[in-house]
This record gives sequence, structure tokens and C-alpha cells, in this order.
Amino acid sequence: MQRKAATASVVLATSLVLLKLVAGLATGSVAILSSLIDSLADVVASAITFVSVRIARQPPDRRHRYGHGKAESLSALAQAALVSGSALFVVLQAAQRMIEPRPLALPAIGIVAMVIAIALTLVLVAFQRHVVRRTGSQAIAADSLHYRADLAANLAVLASLWATAQGWMLADPVIGLAVAAYLVWHALAIGRTAIDVLMDHELAPDKRALIERIVLDHPEVEGLHDLRTREAGSTQFIELHVEIDGARSVREAHYVTEKLEHDLTRAFPEAEVIIHQEPAGIEDRRLDHLIEAGGEASAVSDATRRRP
Repeated sequence: MQRKAATASVVLATSLVLLKLVAGLATGSVAILSSLIDSLADVVASAITFVSVRIARQPPDRRHRYGHGKAESLSALAQAALVSGSALFVVLQAAQRMIEPRPLALPAIGIVAMVIAIALTLVLVAFQRHVVRRTGSQAIAADSLHYRADLAANLAVLASLWATAQGWMLADPVIGLAVAAYLVWHALAIGRTAIDVLMDHELAPDKRALIERIVLDHPEVEGLHDLRTREAGSTQFIELHVEIDGARSVREAHYVTEKLEHDLTRAFPEAEVIIHQEPAGIEDRRLDHLIEAGGEASAVSDATRRRP
């Protein structure tokens, strides 16, 4: 399903480039040019998404034990860079047109082209939202975010063509600048999310709280600590230490962690879960070494959570 969404994105982006190229040449509109540049970036970005989804879905191998999910984040970061570069180009063109305003040629062609572009983009965004709900793909989500920004940008371009046709010459470069600002804002959002994943940012607080609740609700678990989480693509990685009565056998402790893994993967279907067993009440000596080295205990270990 992710591959179909990536393919549809490439096909649509290519079609929009051709459509806007014809309209831009016919009208000479800076606003259409801004939309054309954005669509050109879409072609490259969608191609990157297509490749990254294929890579991210590959199973772990000997050189990538944690899989290839971060390929999606690299894709999203590349998209953010492409969008930012496109926006800068549009700003330069719009500034020149504001200094030397001139009427558009054949604005009707531009209006028809933008209406077609809006309709096609709506169809793609609806399909992408369906895919993201089913798979949680970060690359498709980033691509969808970009196309939703395109919808607003295309509507703004449509409005500028109408206003310019009515005689307001500055409407074209002003809308071009607005589109550029919109692109930068969305590029920052995409880039920030991608960097969080690449830097192994923790899962959201509500998800961490859910993990703690699932673990501590188990009657055999007396406490947990060292809960660490991260994600790569659509896969979450959950690592934690659980404290179990030291009088229990290794086999019994193993059954407890198996049950915990089952419960956690039911709540997080795409997660890889690693659980370390410890006898309850054992002091963690690693914290002493960390503090002696000038660090903080919280950098390695969360405070132990006890069953209520």
C-alpha cells in the first residue's frame, strides 16, 4: 500500500509539472511559476519517497540489525531541504516582479490549469491519508503534508490569477511570496519531525505512560526502570528493565517477560520490544559510575516506577 501511494505521488507530481509548465509559459505568472517550482521539487521528493519506502520496508540484515526504517526520515529531511530551496527561488522572482509589475497573458489558461491541479491533488491527498492511517508511514505522511500545503498554495495562485485579470498587477508577486512563506513553514515542520527520529527522540509522553501502565499492571512485576524508546519509520523500539521477585526461577521470570512482550506488542503492533529482568531491590551500580564521571542519573536511567 505504501508503494502504491509513493507511485501515485510520482505520477501526479510529474503530471502537475507538465500542466503548470504549459500554463506558466502561456501566462508568464510568477504565482504559477512558484507552483511549478514546487511541483518540480515534488517530482524529486516523491521519487525520494518512493525509493525510501522500498528501502525502509526491507527486513533487518547483518549490517542493519535494527532495520532500515530511518530511510523514511532521511527522505523527509531531503524533502524539507528541496522545499526550502524552491521557496527561495520564488522569493527572488516575486521581488523582481514587484519592482517591475506587468499584466498576465491569457490568464484563462492559467485558471483552468490550476482548477485541474487542485482536483487531482485532492484525490491524491485523500488516498495518502488512507495509507497513513493503515501503515503509519512517516515518508508518506511527510509527502501528504506537502501536498496539503500545495492545495492551499494552488488556491492562492488561482485567486491571484483572477485578481490580476481584474487589473491588480501586484496580486501575482504578492501571492508568489505568500506561497513561498507557506512552503518554508511546512518545510520546517517536516524537517523538525525527521530530525527528531534521526536523533532517537523519545516517543510521546502519552505513549510512554501507556507502556508503564501495561508493565506495572502485571501482578508479577514489582517495578520498572531504564525505559527507553525511539522509532524508525513505522517501527517503535521499546527497551526497559523490569523488577521481579528474586525468589522466582529463571523460567518463571521468562514467562513473565513473554507475557509483557505480548501485551506491549498488542498495544504497539509495529514495535520491537526488549525486556531485561532483574531481581527486585537490586541497586543499579551504573548510576554511581555515571555520577562519578560528572553526569546525571536521569541521562541513563529513569527513576524506578513501582506497582501501585
